[in-house]
Amino acid sequence: MTRIADLLEKGKTYSFEFFPPKTDAEQATLVTTLRELEPLGPSFVSVTYRGGAESRRRTVDLVTGILRTTNLVPMAHLICVAHTRLELAEILVELRKAGIENLMALGGDPPTDPDAAAGELPHASDLVELARAIGGFSVGVAAQPTGHPLSPDRASDRDHLAAKLALADFAVTQFFFEASEYTTLVADLAERGVTKPVLPGIMPVTSLTSVPRMAQMGAAVPPWMVARLEAADARGGAEAVRHEGVLCATELCEQLLAADVPGLHFYTLNRSSATREIYSALGLADG
Repeated sequence: MTRIADLLEKGKTYSFEFFPPKTDAEQATLVTTLRELEPLGPSFVSVTYRGGAESRRRTVDLVTGILRTTNLVPMAHLICVAHTRLELAEILVELRKAGIENLMALGGDPPTDPDAAAGELPHASDLVELARAIGGFSVGVAAQPTGHPLSPDRASDRDHLAAKLALADFAVTQFFFEASEYTTLVADLAERGVTKPVLPGIMPVTSLTSVPRMAQMGAAVPPWMVARLEAADARGGAEAVRHEGVLCATELCEQLLAADVPGLHFYTLNRSSATREIYSALGLADG
């Protein structure tokens, strides 16, 4: 297996993120996506985790399946929410026994079920420390370019992120749409003495209906970009919008690469076409 920390020491990484399928149809879509993206030779792929016994099983099964049946390097997500310390330790041990060496340690969203337990580890940094105690993991954490929605202000958010990243090996950001958001984040961390790799998260907006969902997911699409998508819709409808969204994401990637980012992390939504188009436009598919 390959540790992501080691990959980052050698140079830029290019990675894809997937979520565990819930149905046979979603499973078939993901299998196709994996087959289409594997030839691009990504540095690693990550698999999300929603919490609960069912999602836990799906995430572990998908990560171990990728490890055993493909040439891809998988990273498992794990969240603190609704888990005891013992449960989290059991999951970590299971992942290590399966050969998984890469972990994304997350706090997780507060449970919507009022009867659900909040979890014994309140912060992602606690999970990083537990993973270190288990041993053998290269550990990543999440970063929010515009600040975590629960943080009282930007400065305290950066302080918390700096402390968290000091324990981990690298960070991956929430998706964003303007390069300045990323460069400001990295500069803020550098002021706090933290220079570990921060991978920018890329999410192409391929339809106008997805615009409000982006804000709900934590990153509002800026007005200039909405205007470009609406103009594309007026010119050529849904396909033109999709093309414009891929173009916007490609331009963002170009700006980030020019700023010498340590890599690019693509949120695929379990589909390959937009990611493959961006990869091709950037010349990454050519090696």
